[in-house]
Amino acid sequence: MAAAATNNSDLVHCTPVHLVKLLVVGLRWSGRHGRHRFSRASSFLGGPLSNHQQVLGTLIRYFKENTTHLADSELRVPTSHFTDDEHAARELALMRTVPVVVAHHSELPDPGSFVTRDVLGTPLLIVRQRDGSVGASINICKHRGGRVEVCEAGKKRAFTCSYHGWTYDRDGSLRHIPYAQFFEPLDRLEHGLAQVHTEERHGLVWVTLDPGEKPQTVAEYLGADMEERFREFNYEKSLLVLDKQFTVPVNWKLVVDGAVDSLHPKFLHPYGVGKLISTNTCVVESSGLHMQSFTPRMRLEKAVEAGEEDQVEGFYKHVGSSMFVFPNVNAAITPHHIEFWTTWPSSHSPSECTIHIRFLADPDTYDEKMAERIAKSWEILEEAATKEDWPMEETIQANALAVSGVYIYGRNEAGPQHLHRQLARKLAESEAGQPA
Repeated sequence: MAAAATNNSDLVHCTPVHLVKLLVVGLRWSGRHGRHRFSRASSFLGGPLSNHQQVLGTLIRYFKENTTHLADSELRVPTSHFTDDEHAARELALMRTVPVVVAHHSELPDPGSFVTRDVLGTPLLIVRQRDGSVGASINICKHRGGRVEVCEAGKKRAFTCSYHGWTYDRDGSLRHIPYAQFFEPLDRLEHGLAQVHTEERHGLVWVTLDPGEKPQTVAEYLGADMEERFREFNYEKSLLVLDKQFTVPVNWKLVVDGAVDSLHPKFLHPYGVGKLISTNTCVVESSGLHMQSFTPRMRLEKAVEAGEEDQVEGFYKHVGSSMFVFPNVNAAITPHHIEFWTTWPSSHSPSECTIHIRFLADPDTYDEKMAERIAKSWEILEEAATKEDWPMEETIQANALAVSGVYIYGRNEAGPQHLHRQLARKLAESEAGQPA
């Protein structure tokens, strides 16, 4: 069964796929910290967090005890959460109240640089301003509702609606009305493009569509622990090298499930990444709404089996990591690049989503050889995504539509459980009138 994925754009070159599949890449570290030796390998990837030693020790203990990180209980999620229009509308409303990532800083290099996005049903025009800040406007003309900017990206001094020529400045203010003498006097400040709360942090552009009376900053939303985890990887320094979007007939949560699930490669990818990682051993560190997970490579399991765990050298050489930012960001940390996913629910159907995937690399080390390596990685990952992951998720979606019931998340599936537990909690709080 072929995946019914629609390739929406080729903004740069090509695209990666599943975060867990990137565990195949190794990282060389040097230096010594305790029994296991770590140090900084690149200015892009920061030095090891203080918990790396603890994570490695926990994974080794899990191997010896034949166990893994366990949730407090199993979780049962109604299939209606993947198919019901009303439930999907509640999720969309919640997602509009929290900061979500819409662009990478290098997509907006100069004043006037812009990208357009459809974010949770709202068309946005995101522009680098004259002062270097980033602003986002709703990309709907205040005259007769036309789409002001139709290009995906570019650089302009002003933006003109092609329907009747109303023109707006980079900050969304109304600049020109053709035949203005035939309109009643109007306040041009009030008739500029509607503005959206925007913040640039960690090299990423975040927007909050419905922020309420007191918008939450990104730092407040992430919390101190997740802020520190972001700082480890120097996103501000990263370069966007690969960028693509896909639309698939799957509920967005199934895609996120697959991205944080380290168990399935053994079964769904037995001839690929399933041979390279230890699929039922994982450390999951919750950070409020967010989390980071760590999955060992097979070389760590072999070292433990040989009694050579004291000789393990290099954290990321033996462990893969992924970060989840609620509700829809997954970032797979590899030795030489980061695979940054944003998975967007459709505003039209709970059985559709758009997956935007970016490769971020170190501009100081990105050269022809690195580009070839990344292109080869994508070739392998694309095969797995379009022929294994997305077809499986499409089947799950079809089954949820066909027969109502529940999907079961075991105690050893703490990563996938996290999204559903946090989503249920935030929906309950939001509908009880508490801030998201």
